[in-house]
Amino acid sequence: MSEDLTAATTVPATAAETSPDNPWPLQLLSQKLKLHIDRAPSAWVEGQVIELNRRGTNAYLTLRDIDAEISLPASVWTKVLDRQDIPLERGSRVVALLKAEFWLKTGRLNMSVKDIRPVGLGDLLARIERLRHALAAEGLFSDARKKRLPLLPHRIGLITGRDSDAKKDVLRNAALRWPAVEFEIREVAVQGNTAVAQVIGALRELDARPDVDVIVIARGGGALEDLLPFSNEELIRAVADAVTPVVSAIGHEADRPILDDVADLRASTPTDAAKRIVPDVVEELARVRQARDQLRRGVTRLVERETDRLSSLRSRPVLASPEVMVAARHDDVERLKGRAHAAITTAVVRSADQLVHLKAQVRALSPQMTLDRGYAVVQLADGGSAPGTRHHVVRHPTEAPAGTDLTVRVAGGRFTAQSTGHEEPAGG
Repeated sequence: MSEDLTAATTVPATAAETSPDNPWPLQLLSQKLKLHIDRAPSAWVEGQVIELNRRGTNAYLTLRDIDAEISLPASVWTKVLDRQDIPLERGSRVVALLKAEFWLKTGRLNMSVKDIRPVGLGDLLARIERLRHALAAEGLFSDARKKRLPLLPHRIGLITGRDSDAKKDVLRNAALRWPAVEFEIREVAVQGNTAVAQVIGALRELDARPDVDVIVIARGGGALEDLLPFSNEELIRAVADAVTPVVSAIGHEADRPILDDVADLRASTPTDAAKRIVPDVVEELARVRQARDQLRRGVTRLVERETDRLSSLRSRPVLASPEVMVAARHDDVERLKGRAHAAITTAVVRSADQLVHLKAQVRALSPQMTLDRGYAVVQLADGGSAPGTRHHVVRHPTEAPAGTDLTVRVAGGRFTAQSTGHEEPAGG
Protein backbone atom coordinates (compact mmCIF):
# COMPACT_ATOMS: atom_id res chain seq x y z
CA MET A 1 0.00 0.00 0.00
CA SER A 2 2.85 2.38 0.87
CA GLU A 3 4.43 1.62 -2.53
CA ASP A 4 1.19 2.57 -4.28
CA LEU A 5 1.07 5.86 -2.31
CA THR A 6 4.66 6.77 -3.13
CA ALA A 7 4.14 5.86 -6.76
CA ALA A 8 1.33 8.38 -7.10
CA THR A 9 3.63 11.35 -7.25
CA THR A 10 0.87 13.65 -8.43
CA VAL A 11 -1.29 13.02 -5.35
CA PRO A 12 -0.95 15.78 -2.68
CA ALA A 13 1.03 14.72 0.36
CA THR A 14 -1.27 16.38 2.90
CA ALA A 15 -4.92 17.21 3.10
CA ALA A 16 -4.12 20.92 3.10
CA GLU A 17 -2.55 20.58 -0.36
CA THR A 18 -5.66 19.07 -1.97
CA SER A 19 -7.80 21.12 -4.34
CA PRO A 20 -10.71 20.62 -6.70
CA ASP A 21 -8.21 20.04 -9.52
CA ASN A 22 -5.97 17.74 -7.49
CA PRO A 23 -8.10 15.81 -4.93
CA TRP A 24 -7.31 12.77 -2.87
CA PRO A 25 -8.81 9.41 -3.71
CA LEU A 26 -11.44 8.41 -1.15
CA GLN A 27 -9.36 5.33 -0.41
CA LEU A 28 -6.41 7.50 0.60
CA LEU A 29 -8.52 9.57 3.01
CA SER A 30 -9.98 6.43 4.57
CA GLN A 31 -6.53 4.91 4.94
CA LYS A 32 -5.12 8.03 6.58
CA LEU A 33 -8.10 8.22 8.95
CA LYS A 34 -7.65 4.62 9.93
CA LEU A 35 -3.93 5.11 10.53
CA HIS A 36 -4.64 8.17 12.70
CA ILE A 37 -7.43 6.50 14.67
CA ASP A 38 -5.45 3.30 15.17
CA ARG A 39 -2.69 5.34 16.80
CA ALA A 40 -5.13 6.80 19.37
CA PRO A 41 -4.81 5.05 22.75
CA SER A 42 -7.62 3.43 24.64
CA ALA A 43 -9.26 5.51 27.38
CA TRP A 44 -11.23 4.73 30.49
CA VAL A 45 -14.44 6.76 30.60
CA GLU A 46 -17.33 7.00 33.03
CA GLY A 47 -20.96 7.12 32.02
CA GLN A 48 -24.42 5.71 32.41
CA VAL A 49 -25.83 2.91 30.29
CA ILE A 50 -29.04 4.18 28.67
CA GLU A 51 -29.38 1.48 25.98
CA LEU A 52 -28.22 -2.15 25.90
CA ASN A 53 -29.03 -4.67 23.17
CA ARG A 54 -27.54 -8.15 22.77
CA ARG A 55 -27.22 -9.60 19.27
CA GLY A 56 -25.51 -12.95 19.28
CA THR A 57 -21.89 -12.59 20.25
CA ASN A 58 -22.05 -8.80 20.07
CA ALA A 59 -23.84 -6.29 22.22
CA TYR A 60 -24.57 -2.64 21.47
CA LEU A 61 -24.91 -0.06 24.15
CA THR A 62 -25.16 3.70 24.48
CA LEU A 63 -23.26 5.56 27.20
CA ARG A 64 -24.36 8.99 28.40
CA ASP A 65 -22.22 11.49 30.29
CA ILE A 66 -23.02 11.89 33.98
CA ASP A 67 -23.30 15.69 33.96
CA ALA A 68 -23.96 16.67 30.32
CA GLU A 69 -26.30 15.80 27.47
CA ILE A 70 -23.65 13.88 25.57
CA SER A 71 -24.02 10.24 24.56
CA LEU A 72 -21.85 7.80 22.62
CA PRO A 73 -22.78 4.46 21.01
CA ALA A 74 -20.37 1.56 21.47
CA SER A 75 -20.11 -2.13 20.83
CA VAL A 76 -18.86 -4.86 23.11
CA TRP A 77 -18.37 -8.57 22.91
CA THR A 78 -20.93 -10.46 24.97
CA LYS A 79 -18.13 -12.43 26.62
CA VAL A 80 -16.94 -9.14 28.15
CA LEU A 81 -20.40 -8.58 29.58
CA ASP A 82 -20.63 -12.13 30.83
CA ARG A 83 -17.55 -11.63 33.00
CA GLN A 84 -19.47 -9.21 35.25
CA ASP A 85 -20.60 -10.50 38.63
CA ILE A 86 -23.71 -8.32 38.43
CA PRO A 87 -25.40 -8.17 35.01
CA LEU A 88 -25.42 -4.73 33.45
CA GLU A 89 -28.77 -3.16 32.75
CA ARG A 90 -30.15 0.17 31.67
CA GLY A 91 -29.36 2.91 34.17
CA SER A 92 -26.19 1.29 35.43
CA ARG A 93 -23.24 3.57 36.10
CA VAL A 94 -20.07 2.12 34.63
CA VAL A 95 -16.48 2.81 33.71
CA ALA A 96 -15.47 1.40 30.33
CA LEU A 97 -12.22 1.05 28.42
CA LEU A 98 -13.01 2.42 24.95
CA LYS A 99 -10.94 2.11 21.78
CA ALA A 100 -11.88 3.93 18.62
CA GLU A 101 -12.01 1.74 15.49
CA PHE A 102 -12.47 2.85 11.90
CA TRP A 103 -13.95 0.44 9.36
CA LEU A 104 -12.12 1.11 6.15
CA LYS A 105 -14.67 -0.26 3.67
CA THR A 106 -17.75 1.37 5.15
CA GLY A 107 -16.09 4.48 6.60
CA ARG A 108 -17.84 3.89 9.92
CA LEU A 109 -16.34 4.89 13.24
CA ASN A 110 -17.01 2.46 16.02
CA MET A 111 -16.24 2.70 19.75
CA SER A 112 -15.24 -0.73 20.94
CA VAL A 113 -15.54 -1.57 24.62
CA LYS A 114 -12.50 -3.61 25.62
CA ASP A 115 -13.46 -3.79 29.29
CA ILE A 116 -16.34 -2.56 31.39
CA ARG A 117 -16.93 -2.38 35.14
CA PRO A 118 -19.94 -1.25 37.10
CA VAL A 119 -19.44 1.58 39.58
CA GLY A 120 -20.80 0.48 42.94
CA LEU A 121 -21.87 2.59 45.88
CA GLY A 122 -18.56 1.94 47.55
CA ASP A 123 -16.68 3.31 44.56
CA LEU A 124 -18.89 6.40 44.45
CA LEU A 125 -18.47 7.04 48.14
CA ALA A 126 -14.71 6.60 47.92
CA ARG A 127 -14.57 9.02 44.99
CA ILE A 128 -16.68 11.58 46.84
CA GLU A 129 -14.46 11.31 49.92
CA ARG A 130 -11.32 11.82 47.85
CA LEU A 131 -12.83 14.93 46.31
CA ARG A 132 -14.00 16.11 49.73
CA HIS A 133 -10.48 15.81 51.18
CA ALA A 134 -8.93 17.54 48.17
CA LEU A 135 -11.31 20.50 48.37
CA ALA A 136 -10.86 20.72 52.15
CA ALA A 137 -7.10 20.90 51.64
CA GLU A 138 -7.68 23.93 49.41
CA GLY A 139 -9.52 25.65 52.26
CA LEU A 140 -12.93 25.73 50.58
CA PHE A 141 -14.60 24.42 53.75
CA SER A 142 -12.87 26.81 56.16
CA ASP A 143 -15.11 28.59 58.64
CA ALA A 144 -13.26 31.83 57.88
CA ARG A 145 -14.73 31.79 54.34
CA LYS A 146 -18.30 31.26 55.45
CA LYS A 147 -20.61 34.27 55.43
CA ARG A 148 -23.14 35.15 58.12
CA LEU A 149 -26.80 34.94 57.18
CA PRO A 150 -28.84 38.13 57.53
CA LEU A 151 -31.05 38.31 60.61
CA LEU A 152 -34.15 39.03 58.53
CA PRO A 153 -33.69 38.49 54.78
CA HIS A 154 -35.93 40.64 52.60
CA ARG A 155 -35.85 38.30 49.61
CA ILE A 156 -34.74 34.67 49.53
CA GLY A 157 -33.49 32.91 46.42
CA LEU A 158 -34.71 29.31 46.21
CA ILE A 159 -33.21 26.75 43.83
CA THR A 160 -35.22 23.54 43.85
CA GLY A 161 -36.93 20.94 41.71
CA ARG A 162 -40.00 21.65 39.65
CA ASP A 163 -43.11 21.44 41.83
CA SER A 164 -41.12 19.45 44.39
CA ASP A 165 -42.01 18.69 47.99
CA ALA A 166 -38.82 20.47 49.04
CA LYS A 167 -40.08 23.68 47.44
CA LYS A 168 -43.44 23.38 49.18
CA ASP A 169 -41.80 22.68 52.55
CA VAL A 170 -39.54 25.71 52.34
CA LEU A 171 -42.31 28.06 51.19
CA ARG A 172 -44.88 26.82 53.70
CA ASN A 173 -42.63 26.78 56.76
CA ALA A 174 -41.01 30.12 55.95
CA ALA A 175 -44.41 31.75 55.47
CA LEU A 176 -45.64 30.29 58.78
CA ARG A 177 -42.66 31.76 60.59
CA TRP A 178 -42.54 35.12 58.80
CA PRO A 179 -45.56 35.86 56.56
CA ALA A 180 -43.91 38.88 54.91
CA VAL A 181 -40.99 36.87 53.49
CA GLU A 182 -40.48 37.03 49.71
CA PHE A 183 -38.95 34.38 47.44
CA GLU A 184 -37.22 34.41 44.09
CA ILE A 185 -37.66 30.82 42.87
CA ARG A 186 -35.67 28.99 40.21
CA GLU A 187 -36.98 25.54 39.33
CA VAL A 188 -34.26 23.30 37.92
CA ALA A 189 -33.42 19.64 37.47
CA VAL A 190 -32.09 18.29 40.76
CA GLN A 191 -30.90 14.95 39.44
CA GLY A 192 -29.65 13.60 36.18
CA ASN A 193 -27.00 14.79 33.77
CA THR A 194 -28.44 18.32 33.41
CA ALA A 195 -28.78 19.04 37.10
CA VAL A 196 -25.31 20.48 37.64
CA ALA A 197 -25.48 22.94 34.76
CA GLN A 198 -28.99 24.12 35.67
CA VAL A 199 -28.21 24.56 39.37
CA ILE A 200 -25.02 26.49 38.59
CA GLY A 201 -26.88 28.71 36.13
CA ALA A 202 -29.64 29.48 38.65
CA LEU A 203 -27.07 30.10 41.40
CA ARG A 204 -25.12 32.60 39.34
CA GLU A 205 -28.30 34.36 38.25
CA LEU A 206 -29.56 34.79 41.82
CA ASP A 207 -26.10 35.71 43.11
CA ALA A 208 -25.99 38.58 40.61
CA ARG A 209 -29.20 40.11 41.99
CA PRO A 210 -28.58 42.69 44.74
CA ASP A 211 -32.09 42.24 46.21
CA VAL A 212 -31.50 38.55 47.05
CA ASP A 213 -30.10 38.30 50.59
CA VAL A 214 -29.65 34.53 50.86
CA ILE A 215 -29.85 31.56 48.46
CA VAL A 216 -31.26 28.16 49.43
CA ILE A 217 -30.49 25.04 47.39
CA ALA A 218 -33.12 22.49 48.39
CA ARG A 219 -33.88 18.92 47.38
CA GLY A 220 -35.69 16.06 49.00
CA GLY A 221 -34.10 12.74 49.89
CA GLY A 222 -33.08 10.12 47.38
CA ALA A 223 -30.58 7.43 46.50
CA LEU A 224 -26.88 8.21 46.49
CA GLU A 225 -26.84 8.32 42.69
CA ASP A 226 -29.64 10.90 42.72
CA LEU A 227 -27.68 13.20 45.04
CA LEU A 228 -24.41 12.97 43.12
CA PRO A 229 -24.90 16.33 41.32
CA PHE A 230 -24.57 18.06 44.70
CA SER A 231 -21.10 16.56 45.13
CA ASN A 232 -19.95 17.76 41.71
CA GLU A 233 -16.70 19.73 41.85
CA GLU A 234 -17.88 22.41 39.41
CA LEU A 235 -20.98 23.08 41.50
CA ILE A 236 -18.96 23.13 44.73
CA ARG A 237 -16.57 25.75 43.33
CA ALA A 238 -19.47 27.85 42.05
CA VAL A 239 -20.99 27.89 45.57
CA ALA A 240 -17.60 28.81 47.07
CA ASP A 241 -17.31 31.75 44.64
CA ALA A 242 -20.82 33.08 45.38
CA VAL A 243 -21.03 36.47 47.09
CA THR A 244 -24.49 35.82 48.55
CA PRO A 245 -24.71 33.43 51.54
CA VAL A 246 -25.77 29.94 50.43
CA VAL A 247 -27.79 27.44 52.49
CA SER A 248 -27.62 23.74 51.63
CA ALA A 249 -30.82 21.76 52.29
CA ILE A 250 -30.26 18.46 50.48
CA GLY A 251 -31.98 15.22 51.38
CA HIS A 252 -32.36 14.01 54.94
CA GLU A 253 -30.22 14.25 58.06
CA ALA A 254 -28.13 11.22 57.06
CA ASP A 255 -27.36 12.56 53.57
CA ARG A 256 -24.07 14.41 53.38
CA PRO A 257 -23.18 15.70 49.89
CA ILE A 258 -20.11 17.91 49.56
CA LEU A 259 -22.41 20.90 49.07
CA ASP A 260 -23.15 20.74 52.82
CA ASP A 261 -19.46 21.37 53.59
CA VAL A 262 -18.94 24.36 51.31
CA ALA A 263 -22.28 26.08 52.01
CA ASP A 264 -22.38 28.91 54.51
CA LEU A 265 -25.08 27.03 56.44
CA ARG A 266 -26.08 23.39 56.33
CA ALA A 267 -29.72 22.55 57.01
CA SER A 268 -30.59 18.93 57.69
CA THR A 269 -33.79 19.13 55.61
CA PRO A 270 -35.64 21.73 53.50
CA THR A 271 -38.00 22.24 56.45
CA ASP A 272 -35.02 22.93 58.71
CA ALA A 273 -33.71 25.43 56.17
CA ALA A 274 -36.97 27.39 56.31
CA LYS A 275 -36.75 27.52 60.10
CA ARG A 276 -33.16 28.72 60.09
CA ILE A 277 -33.24 31.44 57.44
CA VAL A 278 -36.16 33.46 58.83
CA PRO A 279 -37.07 34.19 62.44
CA ASP A 280 -40.38 33.12 63.97
CA VAL A 281 -42.69 36.14 64.05
CA VAL A 282 -44.50 34.77 67.13
CA GLU A 283 -41.23 34.36 69.01
CA GLU A 284 -39.99 37.78 67.89
CA LEU A 285 -43.24 39.46 68.97
CA ALA A 286 -42.97 37.68 72.32
CA ARG A 287 -39.40 38.94 72.67
CA VAL A 288 -40.52 42.45 71.79
CA ARG A 289 -43.25 42.28 74.43
CA GLN A 290 -40.77 40.90 76.94
CA ALA A 291 -38.29 43.65 76.14
CA ARG A 292 -41.01 46.29 76.46
CA ASP A 293 -42.08 44.86 79.81
CA GLN A 294 -38.49 44.84 81.05
CA LEU A 295 -38.02 48.40 79.85
CA ARG A 296 -41.28 49.50 81.47
CA ARG A 297 -40.31 47.85 84.78
CA GLY A 298 -36.87 49.41 84.62
CA VAL A 299 -38.26 52.89 84.00
CA THR A 300 -40.88 52.43 86.72
CA ARG A 301 -38.24 51.35 89.25
CA LEU A 302 -36.05 54.28 88.28
CA VAL A 303 -38.91 56.79 88.66
CA GLU A 304 -39.94 55.28 92.00
CA ARG A 305 -36.38 55.30 93.29
CA GLU A 306 -35.83 58.92 92.27
CA THR A 307 -39.23 59.89 93.73
CA ASP A 308 -38.21 58.35 97.06
CA ARG A 309 -34.90 60.20 96.97
CA LEU A 310 -36.68 63.47 96.20
CA SER A 311 -39.13 62.91 99.06
CA SER A 312 -36.25 62.13 101.39
CA LEU A 313 -34.48 65.31 100.38
CA ARG A 314 -37.62 67.39 100.75
CA SER A 315 -38.25 65.98 104.23
CA ARG A 316 -34.88 67.17 105.54
CA PRO A 317 -35.15 70.19 107.91
CA VAL A 318 -33.06 72.39 105.69
CA LEU A 319 -35.54 71.94 102.86
CA ALA A 320 -38.68 71.55 104.95
CA SER A 321 -37.99 74.93 106.74
CA PRO A 322 -35.21 76.75 104.91
CA GLU A 323 -35.59 79.78 107.30
CA VAL A 324 -34.37 77.61 110.19
CA MET A 325 -30.89 77.65 108.74
CA VAL A 326 -30.99 81.45 108.33
CA ALA A 327 -32.43 81.92 111.84
CA ALA A 328 -29.74 79.72 113.35
CA ARG A 329 -27.06 81.69 111.61
CA HIS A 330 -28.76 84.93 112.66
CA ASP A 331 -28.72 83.80 116.29
CA ASP A 332 -25.08 82.88 115.97
CA VAL A 333 -24.28 86.27 114.53
CA GLU A 334 -26.22 88.06 117.28
CA ARG A 335 -24.51 85.98 119.96
CA LEU A 336 -21.13 86.67 118.49
CA LYS A 337 -21.99 90.39 118.21
CA GLY A 338 -22.97 90.46 121.90
CA ARG A 339 -19.81 88.66 122.91
CA ALA A 340 -17.74 91.01 120.79
CA HIS A 341 -19.48 94.11 122.25
CA ALA A 342 -19.04 92.82 125.80
CA ALA A 343 -15.41 92.01 125.16
CA ILE A 344 -14.78 95.44 123.67
CA THR A 345 -16.64 97.19 126.51
CA THR A 346 -14.66 95.27 129.10
CA ALA A 347 -11.42 96.08 127.32
CA VAL A 348 -12.33 99.76 127.15
CA VAL A 349 -13.32 99.95 130.84
CA ARG A 350 -10.20 98.09 131.87
CA SER A 351 -8.08 100.34 129.73
CA ALA A 352 -9.81 103.44 131.11
CA ASP A 353 -9.13 102.32 134.68
CA GLN A 354 -5.55 101.57 133.74
CA LEU A 355 -5.28 104.99 132.20
CA VAL A 356 -6.61 106.68 135.37
CA HIS A 357 -4.18 104.67 137.44
CA LEU A 358 -1.30 105.60 135.17
CA LYS A 359 -2.35 109.25 135.27
CA ALA A 360 -2.36 109.08 139.04
CA GLN A 361 1.08 107.49 139.02
CA VAL A 362 2.39 110.03 136.61
CA ARG A 363 0.87 112.85 138.63
CA ALA A 364 2.28 111.42 141.84
CA LEU A 365 5.73 111.19 140.40
CA SER A 366 5.67 114.57 138.73
CA PRO A 367 8.02 117.35 139.97
CA GLN A 368 5.03 119.54 140.81
CA MET A 369 3.72 117.01 143.32
CA THR A 370 7.17 116.91 144.89
CA LEU A 371 7.09 120.68 145.22
CA ASP A 372 3.59 120.52 146.65
CA ARG A 373 4.89 118.31 149.44
CA GLY A 374 7.24 121.17 150.53
CA TYR A 375 10.33 120.40 148.58
CA ALA A 376 12.16 123.09 146.59
CA VAL A 377 14.46 123.09 143.58
CA VAL A 378 17.59 125.25 143.98
CA GLN A 379 19.20 126.46 140.81
CA LEU A 380 22.12 128.64 140.03
CA ALA A 381 20.76 131.94 138.87
CA ASP A 382 23.30 132.44 136.08
CA GLY A 383 23.99 128.85 135.16
CA GLY A 384 26.94 128.44 137.50
CA SER A 385 29.87 126.32 136.41
CA ALA A 386 27.90 124.55 133.79
CA PRO A 387 28.70 126.37 130.60
CA GLY A 388 25.97 126.43 128.03
CA THR A 389 23.33 125.65 130.62
CA ARG A 390 20.88 127.84 132.40
CA HIS A 391 19.39 127.53 135.87
CA HIS A 392 21.62 124.64 136.77
CA VAL A 393 20.12 122.54 139.59
CA VAL A 394 22.30 122.54 142.66
CA ARG A 395 22.84 118.99 143.83
CA HIS A 396 25.82 119.49 146.23
CA PRO A 397 26.66 122.29 148.62
CA THR A 398 30.00 122.79 147.03
CA GLU A 399 28.28 123.92 143.86
CA ALA A 400 26.97 127.05 145.70
CA PRO A 401 29.76 128.63 147.67
CA ALA A 402 29.06 131.69 149.73
CA GLY A 403 27.85 134.68 147.77
CA THR A 404 26.39 132.59 144.94
CA ASP A 405 23.09 133.90 143.61
CA LEU A 406 20.43 131.19 143.60
CA THR A 407 16.93 130.74 142.28
CA VAL A 408 14.63 128.70 144.46
CA ARG A 409 11.57 127.05 142.95
CA VAL A 410 8.78 126.12 145.39
CA ALA A 411 5.19 124.97 144.88
CA GLY A 412 3.92 128.56 144.79
CA GLY A 413 6.56 130.00 142.44
CA ARG A 414 10.16 131.20 142.41
CA PHE A 415 12.28 133.53 144.45
CA THR A 416 15.99 134.46 144.54
CA ALA A 417 18.45 133.86 147.36
CA GLN A 418 22.16 134.09 148.06
CA SER A 419 24.34 131.30 149.45
CA THR A 420 26.10 131.94 152.77
CA GLY A 421 28.33 128.92 152.50
CA HIS A 422 27.80 125.34 153.50
CA GLU A 423 27.93 123.37 156.74
CA GLU A 424 28.93 119.79 157.29
CA PRO A 425 26.02 117.63 158.33
CA ALA A 426 25.94 116.58 161.94
CA GLY A 427 27.71 113.30 162.56
CA GLY A 428 29.85 113.85 159.42
